[in-house]
Amino acid sequence: MNIGDAANLTGLPAKTIRYYEEIDLITPLRDENGYRRFRDQDIHKLHFLGRARALGFSIDECRTLLALYEDESRASADVKRIAREHLTRIDTKIADLKAMRDTLGHLIDACAGDNRPDCPILQDLGGRT
Repeated sequence: MNIGDAANLTGLPAKTIRYYEEIDLITPLRDENGYRRFRDQDIHKLHFLGRARALGFSIDECRTLLALYEDESRASADVKRIAREHLTRIDTKIADLKAMRDTLGHLIDACAGDNRPDCPILQDLGGRT
């Protein structure tokens, strides 16, 4: 199948698929005319990569996870370690976002929102509290 078909089947843009080929995450066959020809295994890898990216794994993590997926002698502990490290980063981001939300909520509550020029939000952003 061609890249358009692969894009339709996987939900990935053709540009992303080309990028994954460029960085050697996938290696579709090439016809004599140079067109890419995607096999079932390529589609499977693209689905795998799409799901991993949707979960926020980096390209390097995707490369490692894909290699582990293809390695039947892998240790699941290696996969779990990568996923656990990623989850820790997600938890840190969530905590950071909650702190940002709390701070911004406090500033919004402190602002009168009237016609006066006093604004705690701008004072905080300007470094004056």
